Amino acid sequence: MKFVTAIIKPFKVEEVRLALDKIGISGLTMTEVKGFGRQKGHTELYRGAEYTIDFLPKIKIEIAVSDEMVEQVKTAIVESAGSGKIGDGKIFISSIEEVVRIRTGETNEDAL
Repeated sequence: MKFVTAIIKPFKVEEVRLALDKIGISGLTMTEVKGFGRQKGHTELYRGAEYTIDFLPKIKIEIAVSDEMVEQVKTAIVESAGSGKIGDGKIFISSIEEVVRIRTGETNEDAL
């Protein structure tokens, strides 16, 4: 089992959700986060004053999937969230040792 974490632009959330739905992903967790990478923030003008915005709004999507689904999930996210411009985001894939569904006590693949 793998844990896929994707950091994407906020306006791409619906496209990514639809792409994941098409490949059969039935659940995910989404969090509004702020951060920066190579993009390094930007400056904005407000009432004549210039402000530096260091942390940009992003969305973090977390999905637990079987090993067989990882490539499909990765491809779906890259194709739906990518614009070819700086700041499109990143995908992190890590291993999951164990999953337990609290309601039923099911474990691992059965709990996904």
